[in-house]
Amino acid sequence: MADRTTSSIKIGADRSTVMTVIADFPSYPEWAGQVKAARVLSTGEDGRPATVRFVLDAGVISDEYTLRYTWHGEEAVDWSIAEAGKMVSGLTGSYRLADAGNGTEVTYELAVDLKVPMIGMIKRKAEKVIIDTALKGLKKRVETP
Repeated sequence: MADRTTSSIKIGADRSTVMTVIADFPSYPEWAGQVKAARVLSTGEDGRPATVRFVLDAGVISDEYTLRYTWHGEEAVDWSIAEAGKMVSGLTGSYRLADAGNGTEVTYELAVDLKVPMIGMIKRKAEKVIIDTALKGLKKRVETP
């Protein structure tokens, strides 16, 4: 798997509240800028989404693909590609949540592999845009009443 891109943000809410927003995939188009659609295909025994179909438009990375999720309580969620798209051949990532005083420190890690050749610097910049937009959107979604 390629190099991973990582970024963190502090959100003024507890881990459970943040994780509830993360698990609400159908709402992603409202706050995760590049996600145009997200449909839960299956759920796990814990009732959380297990596979989710995405439509993504992140400029240079635009595709449809399915991700498989593994949930770790209120501490973390990991994902990996379950069904590649036309452009995305691999995608792994995670949200890690840690108590941070009166809020939660959320760390988002992402690695995208593409079927088409792309200069590493451009791919990492696209990953960074996806991560930063998602973290800012998540913060706003959680903190706005």
